[in-house]
Amino acid sequence: MSQYYEPAEEMQQQDRDYVRALYSMKEEIEAVAWYHQRVATCADEQLKKVLAHNRDEEMEHACMIMEWLRRNMPGWEEQLRTYLFTAGDITAIEEGESEASPTGGAVGAVDLGIGSLKK
Repeated sequence: MSQYYEPAEEMQQQDRDYVRALYSMKEEIEAVAWYHQRVATCADEQLKKVLAHNRDEEMEHACMIMEWLRRNMPGWEEQLRTYLFTAGDITAIEEGESEASPTGGAVGAVDLGIGSLKK
């Protein structure tokens, strides 16, 4: 089965690279799920540690691909800045019900003890 829904020859090289990255990230996340299930059900403690290590390596790989996407595919940086490393209700961020943090995500108000800069 092809990873393309549209004719690959009609896509630019950059678009084919995006598809490669997206499918690779999907495969890494699937591997995280497989290893996590094995860790959750494994009775042997040493094997459980090995499987957990392997799971965490797959997370690393998925994050590396996500970072490549952030740097290269339009739209990823804006979405990641909006949702990652935030606190509170994730769905409220989209609805604009949470305050924005200095990094662009929504978090609760933080008092740094310097007072307001507004007049």
